[in-house]
This record gives sequence, structure tokens and C-alpha cells, in this order.
Amino acid sequence: MTNRIESSPDTIVDALRRDILGGRFSPGERLLEIPLAEQYECGRAAIRSALVELTAEGLVVREANRGAAVRQISIDEAIQITEARAALEAMVAGLAARRADDDDRQWLVDMVAEMRKTVVDDRPGEYAALNRALHRRLCEIADHTVALELITTLRNRAAHHQYRLAAMPGRPAASLEQHAAIVDTVIAGDEDAATEAMRSHLDSVIEMLRRWQEVTQP
Repeated sequence: MTNRIESSPDTIVDALRRDILGGRFSPGERLLEIPLAEQYECGRAAIRSALVELTAEGLVVREANRGAAVRQISIDEAIQITEARAALEAMVAGLAARRADDDDRQWLVDMVAEMRKTVVDDRPGEYAALNRALHRRLCEIADHTVALELITTLRNRAAHHQYRLAAMPGRPAASLEQHAAIVDTVIAGDEDAATEAMRSHLDSVIEMLRRWQEVTQP
């Protein structure tokens, strides 16, 4: 099955990024130019350009004599990524509380309602996607372009671990309440409380990763 897209480097980068983040390609899986060119119905040069860009983003690793592969992120690195995110996203939450307008507040309320439905219906994959959308929207409300770029890159690099966490029994429900608390503080315009709510949420992600590390590593 092919993923037919317009054959321009930007759209190929977008499609390949989406498929890596969505789990179509597993961590460590080799990314061969000829099969990818056939799959995406484009030239090898466009695939090569896309792989270079995704290497710069940290999603792909290139090794001498082995070519490109989906980057594998250790739990230690995932923890460090989340620590870096916590510093940035706590700031973003505070700015969002200061700058949100009525339309933004309504969007946040509606998003939490949608997230709640996915938890009730036990749809962890959809919950994870909505989770990402909420975090991105907070950056947009905060109107901080640099933070958005940095956070997006960090989240993408640890996406595999994020989706695995979302599938853990009980985790989506706990995460939902944490996100609802963030939204409540943003809607209330309480910058300090929003900052603390986001930091508390990401601290809990770090704690889950550490517990996971204890179970999976000797």
C-alpha cells in the first residue's frame, strides 16, 4: 500500500514524520531510500532530503555504511526530554493564562470534553493525539513561536514513549485530570497556578518514566 502525496520535499517530510510519529515505522527500523521512494511515489532525492531534515529534528539517525533508521530513545533520554519540556511548558501555561481570549477558553473546554470521551471509551491512541493537540494549542495561545518549535521537537523525539505511556492501564484517566486542572487555571487567568499545574503534570510523566525504567531495566 502506498501513501500517495504531492511530490515536493516539504510534503514528503510531513508524511514521513507523521508515519514515524504514528508508529508506522518502529524505533530502530531502517529507512531505505528505494522502498520509501516507491511507497511515497517520489524520487530518491526527495526521500534523501526528507531524511536529512528528520535527522536534524532527532527523529532519524544516520550511521556510516548503514544508512538511516528511526531513532531509538532510551528511557533516560526520555526523562531528560521531559525535564526540558517542563521548564518550557510551565512558562507557556502561564503565558496562555495571561493571553487566552474567550474563543481560546471555549476551545480548551471543548478539548477536555473530547479527551474525556476517549478515556471513557478506552481509546488511548486517540487520547494521545488529543493530548498533543492540547499542548500545541497552549503554545499558540501563549503566542511564543520559539517555545512552540522547541517543544514540538522535544515531544516528537519522545513520541514513542508518550504513546506507550498513554496505553498503560489507568494512565489516561490520571493524565486527563491533570490536563483538566491546567485548563481550569488557564481559563481562570491564574498565571502562577497554570505554571504550577503544568509543572506538576510533567513531573508526573517523569515519575511514570522512572517507574517504567525500574520495571524494564535490571
